[in-house]
Amino acid sequence: MAIDPQIDGLLQLMAGSGHPPMWQQSPEDARRGFRVLTVDLRDPAFVPEVAAVEDVTVPGAAGPLAARIYRPSAGSAGSAPLPTVAFFHGGGFVIGDLDTHDLTCRTIATLCEAVVVSVDYRLAPEHPFPAAPDDALAAAHWVADSLADLGGSDRMGVAGDSAGGNLSAVVAQAFRDEGRPLAGQLLVYPVTDMGGSYPSHTENAEGFFLDTQTMAWFGAQYVGDPSALGDPRLSPLHGRLDGLAPAVVVTAELDPLRDDGNAYARALAEAGVRVEHRVFPGMIHGFVDMGRHSAAAQAAIEETCALFRTVLHDEAGR
Repeated sequence: MAIDPQIDGLLQLMAGSGHPPMWQQSPEDARRGFRVLTVDLRDPAFVPEVAAVEDVTVPGAAGPLAARIYRPSAGSAGSAPLPTVAFFHGGGFVIGDLDTHDLTCRTIATLCEAVVVSVDYRLAPEHPFPAAPDDALAAAHWVADSLADLGGSDRMGVAGDSAGGNLSAVVAQAFRDEGRPLAGQLLVYPVTDMGGSYPSHTENAEGFFLDTQTMAWFGAQYVGDPSALGDPRLSPLHGRLDGLAPAVVVTAELDPLRDDGNAYARALAEAGVRVEHRVFPGMIHGFVDMGRHSAAAQAAIEETCALFRTVLHDEAGR
């Protein structure tokens, strides 16, 4: 299927900006550019209102981490206890922060009727692997121990996009091993096999926002030791998958990471895990932040959140 016309218009606008591709930039410049795209150019009228936003610190593996708690506005759940979601942002383990994913967290809190705790884990190259998964797990432990004060129910999920989807999958596997049950995991175009080679890497190599040269640039910043590529904390597809929490796995047709997520969804299902898997046609990597530009992207976001809401609230089992 052809690319969504509204997203194509956005890509044409970005291509005409005159900025060099991310893989030709320093990490600092790439971070600034990503913030311009996701924060500075954001339309405030499109930002969902929530009941409260609170900046806090949570324990990381090597010290405190900045985090942000989103509480949804009162909806059909009223004052009833809500599930809590630990959210990990995308950005190739090199870029991204609490602000760049503010819109996504507000959307999940609102459409999934959940408290969302967004975690600002350490980034590469200053902090290469395994700093990010170590931080994600430490923060998730804090969330799990604080459910009574956060959402109030005993149901917890993990969620993330791209690199954050990778971290969510890693946390889900660790929680399974620790005997800590999760209500669900939302993996949006996740990185699941860092050393893998898939058709989508070639089919969607360039022209669709994320390109394979940028993926290689991210990997070079994040992975200092190539022998670690099979480590499940880096490539969760190589981990043990049975007994994991129900998963919503979302990929985009025109994303070089499409087949990473598709392979993980298939492997989860083969391991007996309950999986809802969607491949959204005409979409590209990053579409969850593009609803303000594309009606089709917004529809995909809403479908994704509806699926995860069902898992979080266990509506399918009622």
